[in-house]
Amino acid sequence: MSTEMEAVSVLQYLDNKSILVIGAAGFLANILVEKILRVAPNVKKLYLLLRASNEKSATQRFNDEILEKDLYKVVKEKYGSNLTQLTSEKVTVVNGDICFADLGLQDSLAHEMIHQVDAIVNLAATTKFDERYDVALGINTLGPLNVLDFAKRCENVKIFVHVSTAYVCGEKSGLIMETPYRMGETLNGATGLDINHEKKLVQEKLDQLVVIKASPETITQAMKDMGLTRAKKYGWPNTYVFTKAMGEMMVGEKGENITLVLIRPSIITSTFKEPFPGWTEGIRTIDSLAVGYGKGRLTCFLGDLNAISDVMPADMVVNSILVSMATQAGKQKEIIYHVGSSQRNPLKNEKFPEVAYQYFTTKPWTNKDGKKVRVRKIEILSSMPSFHRYMAIHYSIPLKGLAVLNMVLCKLLDKNVKDFHRKINLALRLVDLYKPYLFFYGVFDDTNTEKLQRMVLKAGTETEMFYFDPKIINWDDYFVNTHIPGLVKYVF
Repeated sequence: MSTEMEAVSVLQYLDNKSILVIGAAGFLANILVEKILRVAPNVKKLYLLLRASNEKSATQRFNDEILEKDLYKVVKEKYGSNLTQLTSEKVTVVNGDICFADLGLQDSLAHEMIHQVDAIVNLAATTKFDERYDVALGINTLGPLNVLDFAKRCENVKIFVHVSTAYVCGEKSGLIMETPYRMGETLNGATGLDINHEKKLVQEKLDQLVVIKASPETITQAMKDMGLTRAKKYGWPNTYVFTKAMGEMMVGEKGENITLVLIRPSIITSTFKEPFPGWTEGIRTIDSLAVGYGKGRLTCFLGDLNAISDVMPADMVVNSILVSMATQAGKQKEIIYHVGSSQRNPLKNEKFPEVAYQYFTTKPWTNKDGKKVRVRKIEILSSMPSFHRYMAIHYSIPLKGLAVLNMVLCKLLDKNVKDFHRKINLALRLVDLYKPYLFFYGVFDDTNTEKLQRMVLKAGTETEMFYFDPKIINWDDYFVNTHIPGLVKYVF
């Protein structure tokens, strides 16, 4: 049977559909919504679930915070003054929160959505590696189940897309397959992982802290520490990937007859092509390193230069979500897509120092005082022992000297010593959190995703419109001409 026969038209799929987007304030969700409004104005309705902030209603947040972003400039050019009419017809902003069993929805709106919604995309997540355990468990683990329960109440929902992360695999090496995590499965073989038990432990710990009248700072720190401890107990390197893995277990276990798509993107970077190249926001994983280097603060790069970093531009991730919806709606029970580049267009870590040096020597960053920051070739530390040696020579030994001087000066230098200490501790903490990614030896098998690429209708413009083949990326060109300029423009 030729694949041509099975080919899907994403535009046809989107036509007259009502789609609920959860976590609509996030980076990927913004790009998804922009894309649908730009290419598929015949969509019936986009329900965007956002949390209202203290100052603003959910609708105000959408109008002021989201539509005002540079991201939307292309769609504004396309529709001009008609955009307001289009969004008022097509977009319903919903005040809600996935931490609540009924998503915190008002009854009348919930009722409307139960009758109307055809597809649900869950993009809500907290991506901080060391998030508070109670927060991460609420959003990343229990949240997806609340969304799934809502999906089951909807009459017409043919597909539930849950966006996870490729790094639920922890620190595995070798070829990592597109296979599910079963309930209670752990990475290190430890037994006894039970999500309800984790919930109970968190509650007990919070109650204990209240009893001893702990300060908010103490509570936050205790919750952060607890997350990392629980993650490591079962073989995950941090709270983020641990709670995301448990989120996958939840939806996999309780999916019943809902068509479930799990999208596992790798490290998401700025847009490759649409709506324009280089859109990004917030500091993502590897970007904090580029920013630190460009500003002259980062003098060494820790990581194995031969290890592969799997990065994927955000617009490609969004395209894979849209194609997966059109392809899988109403089909088999569960499918997992690794959306990354490590198998088809691997990017070695050695690229990062090269492209950063290339960019910042030709276009140095100008600091607050109007001085151009001259970057030097970066010192590469390719193992943890070399990092500790570097820290000792550059920081610990001078710190001891400072401490002695401080004693002689009767503690007049206290603040300097403390600041210095703080900087070192921050460096050590960042290294501890990023280490699993800077020494990562896994490659994400993307057999399912490659098949998905072949599903896009060859006729017409859809292959151009819904591209997500990592092979089309030239990494040097992308970093030097798209990604780093985007960072400089939107993040610095």
